[in-house]
Amino acid sequence: MSIRDIIEGKKQWRAHMARVKALPPDYEIVYKEIQRYYFKVGPVGLVEGPLLPGLLDFFEEGAATGKGVLELIGDDVAAFADDLIKDSRTYADIYQESRPPA
Repeated sequence: MSIRDIIEGKKQWRAHMARVKALPPDYEIVYKEIQRYYFKVGPVGLVEGPLLPGLLDFFEEGAATGKGVLELIGDDVAAFADDLIKDSRTYADIYQESRPPA
């Protein structure tokens, strides 16, 4: 990865986070909680993949219709977040696969 790639990645991330900050407050809070959870759980390819941008697009569309975020995703934010990554490989999966059987 070159310096140019790193700089471009930072520009894209800042633009992404500017879009998050432009969301209504309830959407921004839920988005950041889901994002924090994903950074802990670690789906492979999270930052450069389509998951977070797709979630942001979904939230922007929901906000544009005037719905509250919980109307859009349901009352159980954790279940919604887990459902989005249920078929994704995580770094925990990779670690478990690399360990010899006990």
